Amino acid sequence: MRRTKADAEATRQKILCAAERMFFKKGVPNTTLEEVAKEAGVTRGAIYWHFANKTDLFLALYEAVPLPHEDMIAREIETEAFDTLAIVESATSDWLTTLAADEQRQRILAIMLRCDYDNDMSAVLVRQREIEERHDALLELAFARALARGQMQEHWTPPSATRALRWMMMGLCTEWLLFGRRFDLVIEGREALHRLFASFRQEAAAPQNLATIGDESAPHRR
Repeated sequence: MRRTKADAEATRQKILCAAERMFFKKGVPNTTLEEVAKEAGVTRGAIYWHFANKTDLFLALYEAVPLPHEDMIAREIETEAFDTLAIVESATSDWLTTLAADEQRQRILAIMLRCDYDNDMSAVLVRQREIEERHDALLELAFARALARGQMQEHWTPPSATRALRWMMMGLCTEWLLFGRRFDLVIEGREALHRLFASFRQEAAAPQNLATIGDESAPHRR
């Protein structure tokens, strides 16, 4: 019977799901493609039809977890009417909410955080850097817009703000996923992000007291 594109995609998804389970259970280095094939109920040849090797399979899993709402950030920073910092804060906060509710995404991220990237997995690091550089460039553009619009403290630069945000997100996810979920990722994570963005934000000039202005403008009596 002739296989359709839908059949091929269904097989590919079965392989990805099986790889996710096996990588999570045994770790990437300790899992063979034969074990993935057995878990998926397919032949090893079926795996090679869709993926060149284990590294390629791992990369497909990595790309299944998008970084925080890239399309939303890209669209909204082009709109002059919006508060750029609020858009980025909302996108990253919503991503934490999505992670907390999505067990599959949690497993995939945990696999990535535990993985040893030596030897065969070094190609994954190259791809990760490409994706992170693209995302960082988008964030730097957003922070540059905020700075140009007077929304952001001048002691923050777009690269330094981007790094601070990335480090906070990585720290929150690593601490929560690998060390027993000892805090509420949504409530406490959003609070931490809010404090970080408050440090980015340019404070509005305090309005002067009208009575004080009147006193200062009035002639002084001797």
